[in-house]
Amino acid sequence: MKILVTGAAGFIGYHLAQKLLSQGKQVYGIDNLNDYYDVNLKKARLAQLQPHSEFTFEQLDLSDRTLVSQLFQNHQFDRVVHLAAQAGVRYSLENPHAYADSNLMGFLNILEGCRHSKIEHLVFASSSSVYGTNTKIPFAVSDNVDHPISLYAATKKANELMAHSYSHLYNLPITGLRFFTVYGAWGRPDMAYFKFVKAIAENKPIDVYNFGKMQRDFTYIDDVIEGVMRVMEKPPQSNSETSSTVPYKIYNIGNNSPVELLTFIEVVEAAMGKKAVKNLLPMQPGDVPSTYADVDDLMADVGFKPSTTIEEGISQFVKWYREYYLA
Repeated sequence: MKILVTGAAGFIGYHLAQKLLSQGKQVYGIDNLNDYYDVNLKKARLAQLQPHSEFTFEQLDLSDRTLVSQLFQNHQFDRVVHLAAQAGVRYSLENPHAYADSNLMGFLNILEGCRHSKIEHLVFASSSSVYGTNTKIPFAVSDNVDHPISLYAATKKANELMAHSYSHLYNLPITGLRFFTVYGAWGRPDMAYFKFVKAIAENKPIDVYNFGKMQRDFTYIDDVIEGVMRVMEKPPQSNSETSSTVPYKIYNIGNNSPVELLTFIEVVEAAMGKKAVKNLLPMQPGDVPSTYADVDDLMADVGFKPSTTIEEGISQFVKWYREYYLA
């Protein structure tokens, strides 16, 4: 089986490629290696993958329509896992065009490639950000998500709508995954937990937004990959007897257990063996006060629910951080 993984040098893409390769799958990875965060970290992830004989990598920008079309013409993929995107909520206030290019045009090019190649199953990354300022918790996939509060969230909501239309028009099996604050080894340096560990290691203060009165459904990378793997093997079906008239599904992938930011910082401090100096700040534009995933649909359909505690997950991250940066 040949699987296209977009964003293969990214955090989730790297871990997914590793898992697929360990199961004997053929993985074709693409990534544009942009400099939104340290390109050397992306290259280090790729260096872990490239010894595998079944892994092929191509540096490619998904917003290039011609190159993406050629990619699908030159290779026969069985499944596509689309994880490439311009990430980050706050950066979308600084560089909105990067989000239009990558998250909208790039996704459209992937949809077109999948349509013409008659892909068995397209799985794509959405985000918990689509829930915006929803106050009903936990967040369920059936909830209205028409009020995004960042351009990043708006592009992810747009991806869901685009995917649904392609699924309807071309009977293309597509599944979207709303990821909830994914963390772990080889993670993204722009994420809060990464910044906390780095600052504590360097004896610098940490910025704590909304004075720490935020909750996040922190989801460990191994749980996320398990969820993606299970969903990949279960393409959605059209069923005229239910409301699912097109082969399209959305799932939350979250820990179903939100943690207050100050509590999370205490866990980081314990793993580091050192207290943080906290710089308490107001809420940032585009941030939401709480995220909390309802994973009932995921449990019902693929029999899986993330369960790694933050104590376990942060311990593993700190171990990796020390080996990678401090050894």
